[in-house]
Amino acid sequence: MITYGKQTIDEEDIKTVVDALKDDFLTMGPKVREFEEKFAKYVNAKYAVAVSSGTAALHLSCLVADLKKGDELITSPMTFAASANCALYCEARPIFVDIKENGLIDEKLIEEKITSQTKIIIPVHYTGLPCNLKKIKEIADKHNIIVIEDACHALGAEYEDTKIGDCAYSDMAVFSFHPVKHITTGEGGMITTNSSELYERLILLRSHGITKNKNDLINKNEGPWYHEMQELGYNYRITDIQCALGISQLEKIEKFVEKRRKIAKRYDEFFRNIDGIESTEQPKYAKNAYHLYVIKVKNEEIRLKLFNYLEENDIFCQVHYIPVHWHPYYQKMGYKKEDCSVAGNFYEKIISLPIYPGLKKKEQEKVIEVIINFYER
Repeated sequence: MITYGKQTIDEEDIKTVVDALKDDFLTMGPKVREFEEKFAKYVNAKYAVAVSSGTAALHLSCLVADLKKGDELITSPMTFAASANCALYCEARPIFVDIKENGLIDEKLIEEKITSQTKIIIPVHYTGLPCNLKKIKEIADKHNIIVIEDACHALGAEYEDTKIGDCAYSDMAVFSFHPVKHITTGEGGMITTNSSELYERLILLRSHGITKNKNDLINKNEGPWYHEMQELGYNYRITDIQCALGISQLEKIEKFVEKRRKIAKRYDEFFRNIDGIESTEQPKYAKNAYHLYVIKVKNEEIRLKLFNYLEENDIFCQVHYIPVHWHPYYQKMGYKKEDCSVAGNFYEKIISLPIYPGLKKKEQEKVIEVIINFYER
């Protein structure tokens, strides 16, 4: 069986986790800080905050950006629901901007959706391909809006020769360590920022809004046991066990990304001459980290037939994504399917093919052969 995505775990990873289980700290100990420091260094950001999931990272980022009831958050409909749900968690309203033919938010359409209630823009680096961050940041600065990059697909990607996550054109960037992502901690996430103010609030809200830092205490004359809850925070902590795995995985990130790019290049070469298959356009300003490899076929009927044919041959692909505003929950809120028509048309044609570092060449060749056979039929 060949799946669209899969974690890559080796004996070194397993040993690292076993060693962590023998340590004094199992949660919020030294491995957490080590992982944060190494991650920040890799993406060239000043600060990194490890949390329990990519969704937690999105929620915390919105909280420290002071997203509140009545505010609006602009994002793409071509993403996992969490990119928009983080607005709902704060009682704000997600506003969807349509996409370009490569699946990225169309920055030319953002400004017409901005209102006096717009607080945040979340550009989604769909498949691992960076959005046009410089243009988005120009729009955000013009309207005094915070930019939070949804980089959950994009660890190892580059925008104009800088690593995604360095926050050169954003206030924060969030990552996911779900098993199918570039590195995994089982579940887990990270927020990067260059703002000390945002960093301090992220640290506070990650753990119930409670601090033990004497410099931050309001009542400074209590005993050494004393701690204070200063804001309503959450338990979005991550364990040392997870972070030990994250540290081990991070050491292999360049190798992982390079393997994904080689797989994508091989797909490109074979599909280039097949009438009826289109790969997504790669802009010159970016280097894709290829969390996903997405092809477009001619229509929804062909997509279903190809999807089923692949499954009959033990190749289990996926579709990323059903547009967020198509989900029943959003439909009940008044969102219309006909909104963001490019995203709707895009969704009806796409399939995500297998791509992960452990994918063997003969397995990829089978995927290609089955697709070629389908079109020859």
